[in-house]
Amino acid sequence: MIERAVAGRAQPESTLVGPGDDAALVRAPDGRVVVSTDMLVQGRHFRLDWSSPRDVGRKAVAQNAADIAAMGAQPTAFLVSAGLPPDTPAEVAVEISAGIGEAAEELGAGVVGGDLVQAGQVVISVTAIGDLGGEAPIRRSGARPGDVVALAGSLGRSAAGLALLLAGSSDFPELLAAHRVPTPPYAAARAAAAGGARSMIDISDGLLSDLGHICESSGVGISLARADLAVPADVEAAAAAIGVDHWGWVLTGGEDHGFAATFPAGAALPEGWTEIGTVTDGSGVKVDGETWPGAGGWQSFSV
Repeated sequence: MIERAVAGRAQPESTLVGPGDDAALVRAPDGRVVVSTDMLVQGRHFRLDWSSPRDVGRKAVAQNAADIAAMGAQPTAFLVSAGLPPDTPAEVAVEISAGIGEAAEELGAGVVGGDLVQAGQVVISVTAIGDLGGEAPIRRSGARPGDVVALAGSLGRSAAGLALLLAGSSDFPELLAAHRVPTPPYAAARAAAAGGARSMIDISDGLLSDLGHICESSGVGISLARADLAVPADVEAAAAAIGVDHWGWVLTGGEDHGFAATFPAGAALPEGWTEIGTVTDGSGVKVDGETWPGAGGWQSFSV
């Protein structure tokens, strides 16, 4: 099964030893590595009656690579462990692996190893490794009052797709696809790193929630105005079709895996970025001068 999963996969020059030995060997020319890990659990993060196995594999890479990119780094390698029920068709495992491999290779990275075990449901755990290329990491703690808050990517599309799937709707296929396989704007993250971003974050749990992490880490507040947020036309149309307020998807919907960053006031924003707000004194995120009611995004556990 492992041989089928890794057959034909290309490796970048940074992979010195790939799958087949007890461990992989990956070049780290910077002397530092950026590392992140995340999991997808069947029934919690994906459903195989909604998504193809290949979609699931691509999603696993996207949500991990976006974390690496948000630090200003380039993904170089992925380690993938999968737990599969014993009656899982071999083709499902091969297709998940194919999606992972394709997405990694599109980033110029390699899948260098992992593990395969039996489990009660499909579980995929990905560890991503990245290279900073000699530059400093872009952390959540760098925002300063007066900075411009900017966005790369769209908001609310994955949340809209999920709502449509839950409603049993096959309308708005592009929104359904956005939920199944996120497409982070990696080039914009690299441009931000080169363009003087002071802080940056992957929007995985929702815009308000993730901007809140910047506020907490930097000891600042952030002010947004809905008039400055571009709402995709199909998101607005899908919300009207279902009968919900699209602002819930736009402000608190997760898994779009765009990026939010802060830049010094007056600086020219890099290509792919749009100004959406301002960093202020104080704490927390305000929308039109008010705290948004309810949770600002996805929460795995109640506290």
